[in-house]
Amino acid sequence: MKITRLENCEKKAVELEGASGAFRQVPIGRADGAPNFSIRVFTLEPGGHTPHHSHESEHLNYVLSGVGVALEGETARKIRQGDFILVQPREVHQYRNEGDEPLVFMCMVPSRYE
Repeated sequence: MKITRLENCEKKAVELEGASGAFRQVPIGRADGAPNFSIRVFTLEPGGHTPHHSHESEHLNYVLSGVGVALEGETARKIRQGDFILVQPREVHQYRNEGDEPLVFMCMVPSRYE
């Protein structure tokens, strides 16, 4: 069993083309021996965003704090603290922080996509 706190997890800049002001932490993942799922936490600074991209696997997201938009293809959908989001496999998506505070969300994925 592993119990940790987000503030104890290394925070790394997302260095993918199309990302800006985005940071990633992995509180539970492959390095911990998680055989099936990983939990990643993304922080988007005000004005920050993830790349406009897609994946081969679904992503399960939960907004911990902040406000912003989730692009579903080219359609912007408002998101805020407490929202759950399902991104289907191969669905083009992007997260953008449109608030004055960081937008923080959990992203659960199969460990092989960590």
